[in-house]
Amino acid sequence: MTDTGEITGRTRVLGILADPIAHVKAPPGINRIARRRGRDAVMVPFQVAPEKLAPFADALRSLKSFDGAIITVPHKGPMTALCDEVTPRARAVGAVNVIRRDADGRLHGDSLDGVGFVAGLEKAGISITGRRVYLAGAGGAANAIAFALAAGGVSQLTLANRTRAKAEDLRARILADHPDIPVTVGSDDAGGHDIVINGTSLGMRPEDAPPLDFATLEPAMVVAEVIMVPEITPLLASAREKGCRIHLGRPMLDEQIELMADYFGL
Repeated sequence: MTDTGEITGRTRVLGILADPIAHVKAPPGINRIARRRGRDAVMVPFQVAPEKLAPFADALRSLKSFDGAIITVPHKGPMTALCDEVTPRARAVGAVNVIRRDADGRLHGDSLDGVGFVAGLEKAGISITGRRVYLAGAGGAANAIAFALAAGGVSQLTLANRTRAKAEDLRARILADHPDIPVTVGSDDAGGHDIVINGTSLGMRPEDAPPLDFATLEPAMVVAEVIMVPEITPLLASAREKGCRIHLGRPMLDEQIELMADYFGL
């Protein structure tokens, strides 16, 4: 949009794809950056059902005013296969959380989740180097975070997922890139770790099952989330009650916003 906030016929369109969509927080940040950089562009929410993602991606190829989008739950994995090209990082992770449309209509994808999550921890003074880390989840965000943790030099990485086969697959892919990092597949017991991370969407809804056994949290742990809404998930509430240091989900997005804006060409 223009510096007066108006959308014109020249305005470039960016989107954020999710289902549900009401919880997303990225558009205001991207729109502020666009105004600050003097770019006539606007990000809007696109709520797309999973079964409609493929035809929607095809439609984006022909939408000449569309420059790119943030991809979030539940589309990060499926969108990877719908892109014409993805970065090596996204290919290893098996998920994209940003796409860009070239002038010829080709869709390119990348994964910034892991980079953003680790940067958020570091900005808060939480180092991952040499730490024992427990990660719940093996989906899009968790995949990206797992690879970033391995690249950051954790001393041990434990992966836990309701579907064990997905955790086993993630372990194998991490070891292919980082053979010297001890990676194990664990249970819902987070005991014995320095940092505990929920990389799932469990905790967004009141009826969700817990992502791990809260009784295994220990006061010396750092307990971190990827979920932004609610800000204090049941996991973080339990961790705070036990005296753990908590780390909210919002910093992962905050650290990515500028990187996403650059990726979109703003």
